[in-house]
Amino acid sequence: MCALAPAGHTQDTNVPSFAAAGHFTVCTDPTLPPMTFVNGQDTRDVAGFDIDLARELGRIWHVEPTILTMDFEGMLPGLSSHRCDMVVSGIMKQAGREKNYDAVAYLDSSIVVIARSGTPRIMSLDDLSGLNVAVQSGTSYASLVEKTNQKLIQSGRAPIGLQQYPAEDQVVQQVLLGRAHALITQDVEVYYRQKQLGGKVTIILKPDNPDFREFGAYISKDPHNKEVLTQTIATLKQQGILENLSKKWNISNAQEQAFTEKATPSAFSLEVFFSALTSMAFVKGAALTLIVAVLSHLTAIIISIPVALKLNGPRSPLQMLLSAYVAVFRGAPTLLQLLFIWNALPQFFPIFRESWFTPFLATWLSLSINESAYQVEINRAALRAVDQGQLVAADALGMKRSQIYRYVIFPQALRIALPPTINEFISLLKTTSLASVISLQELLAVTQIQVARTFEFTEYYSAALVYYLAMVFFFLFLQKRIERRFSWADRNKATGHGQ
Repeated sequence: MCALAPAGHTQDTNVPSFAAAGHFTVCTDPTLPPMTFVNGQDTRDVAGFDIDLARELGRIWHVEPTILTMDFEGMLPGLSSHRCDMVVSGIMKQAGREKNYDAVAYLDSSIVVIARSGTPRIMSLDDLSGLNVAVQSGTSYASLVEKTNQKLIQSGRAPIGLQQYPAEDQVVQQVLLGRAHALITQDVEVYYRQKQLGGKVTIILKPDNPDFREFGAYISKDPHNKEVLTQTIATLKQQGILENLSKKWNISNAQEQAFTEKATPSAFSLEVFFSALTSMAFVKGAALTLIVAVLSHLTAIIISIPVALKLNGPRSPLQMLLSAYVAVFRGAPTLLQLLFIWNALPQFFPIFRESWFTPFLATWLSLSINESAYQVEINRAALRAVDQGQLVAADALGMKRSQIYRYVIFPQALRIALPPTINEFISLLKTTSLASVISLQELLAVTQIQVARTFEFTEYYSAALVYYLAMVFFFLFLQKRIERRFSWADRNKATGHGQ
């Protein structure tokens, strides 16, 4: 144990193998305060108990932790794909998860059921029979509700209505709106948020469940690494460092006494709205959204033109292959394709685990492939809409095939394809929000992070709406200008001018 002390040189046997190169990557969800959250407008500035824990581990191992933020549901898959060396994000240490990963407990916690103020306390989860309960998707709370429902159904009682949302702040919001009767979470987050919630909610149950008593740091299966991590966390406890972190982030049962303190009723704050609207975090998020959408769509168009030409040609084995490509990528959900490329691809090709394969590249690749399948159909329809007699006539005039397409076919097809292409781009612009699940800090991800930090939903959602509408209206305006520019290629208008 003494060898784990910060003083002195750390031997290799006291450092986990994933940190042997001098650094290790810690994955965490930035929407779970006080465990991890964005500490201000800069989305790179994350703070919280788990961040401090990662730094303390790195201090003892004499290595530098790299913090990688991502969606809650993507963290354990990230551990499987070796993109994360460790997951520390307020995740419960549970036997079910330990079948696939090693976990070491580092902080005691307790599950709590929260409802709006004035709701009577209940004796067990069974008392929620017939009521709606909200939980964060990807957590084990859903399994807990499903187990409770099995007992309720067997006893002839109505099951609990389960609502799942991607972020914890959205879960709380459902109770505040009255859409859900209660929510299930951990006590530490509620203690931290008590001032933000302003006495609007109260704890109605603290069930003692052995699967929800400890937060765990997760790593890949490895006996040596687990032993080193266990000893290091034991050292941090002996030195009182974890207790000091609990005090720093107000994580203790004493906080429950002040939980029902009333705060000033919330209202729409113009100051917060304009602050979000002019913040660099939103500007960068909007710029990243725009860049990803433009690059992905340009790439999709480049891919789709030769594919469309081939599919409009005579039947061949290659045409059948391309038809299958279009069918598969039109049929599969975009989010599934994105997760497959980010989490599954590294398991087949280790090169995609390297640092060069960033969330930006993964998003660009998946959206380009997905969008090209739709763009192929648009281009095929546009090329077929051009009167084939013009091709024959141009051929009779002695024009080369490349000249026919460049000067006769493509200009007319472009004008036909333009409106659906712009519509596809606008749809793609909004689809980029899916990239938040793999930690790309685009506009919606930035919005959710700020909402999770402040609980000021309306102001930040309104600011995001302004950015999205501004981008969409700009491209609608651009569409009109381009259509006017290509009006000469309209056969009806051309005929009209000729008369």
